[in-house]
Amino acid sequence: MPRRWLVMETAGDGASAPFVARLAGAGRHLPETRLTTDELMATTRHRTHIDLERLTGIRERRVSVGDEDSYSLATSAALNCLATAQQDPGELDVVISCSITKFRGGLTQWLEPTMSGAVARAIGAPQAMTFDVSNACAGMLTGVTILNNWIRQGAIKRGLVVSGEYISQLSHNAARHIRNIMSKELACLTLGDAGAALLLERAPAGSAGIALAGFTTVADYSRLCLAYPQGHDPGARMFTNSRAIQKAAIADTPLLLNEVLDAVGISIHDIDHVITHQTSARAIRKGMARMAETFGDSPRHDAVITVDRYGNTASTTHTVALVEELEARNIQPGERVALLALASGLEIGVVVLTLDEDLVNRYGHGH
Repeated sequence: MPRRWLVMETAGDGASAPFVARLAGAGRHLPETRLTTDELMATTRHRTHIDLERLTGIRERRVSVGDEDSYSLATSAALNCLATAQQDPGELDVVISCSITKFRGGLTQWLEPTMSGAVARAIGAPQAMTFDVSNACAGMLTGVTILNNWIRQGAIKRGLVVSGEYISQLSHNAARHIRNIMSKELACLTLGDAGAALLLERAPAGSAGIALAGFTTVADYSRLCLAYPQGHDPGARMFTNSRAIQKAAIADTPLLLNEVLDAVGISIHDIDHVITHQTSARAIRKGMARMAETFGDSPRHDAVITVDRYGNTASTTHTVALVEELEARNIQPGERVALLALASGLEIGVVVLTLDEDLVNRYGHGH
């Protein structure tokens, strides 16, 4: 038997998994303030001569100007998700918070009491089990993987995965220090703020839902992106070797995706939509070209790109893009979506799911 790199949970694992986790709702919340790339670059302390928009494809991003934080972004997204799904929050068995940032009332990270507990109380789910998961930009898909397994096994009936990323303060810190295109803080200038939430619930085996959720860690690259407090800057600063991370992700993802396709029993062309982590438009297109070259074929549609309007919103990025596609009516019932996590660590995760008619029809009508 060939060696497997991904730890995978599939819907076809047999009698031990009598249920499927279906996606019952997706919600997001974006700050009102738009910050263009030109406006951000005008705040840099040093003259960098960097054309960031050409380099990344990012025209603007949404940012909090102190009026919202991780907690409020997550709570608003959770309420949006539940309202769209017409779901009573009192029926949630678990709320999992998966954000990198855990800011509430300023730039102080709240580890205890947990962010998940605060969000659960705010949305009217005080009886739900709560816990936090932190796995860099792969956080929400890690939460989905955990919840998928619990639902498949029948341990719970319904749960919410939520995240609020007030991460744009890294951009403001970076703007004070960046001098040229080789700066390790350059990636900070791509960041935007957002809240996101996904509602998963139990469905009978054979229903539309998550076909596979798998993750692996390529720890050789763990030091290519690090964030921590430094000096007198508020919050934190992030240092990234962007070229090395991109090279590693592009090299390793096709190998791991091949495992996924083999496990589900499909080809790359059987995937209708790919939503990968939104780092830059150029990186996404380059990665998809490498995938087409490797497999000799492509997904049915071009990769979803929302980074041009929202920036890199960290762990919320896949959900922000998914809601965008649903509201635009770009996803039809029965279509297969692949969510690809590429996060510092290096974490590579894949969630393959099919969306049913009930979910799809809830979007695109003024939501």
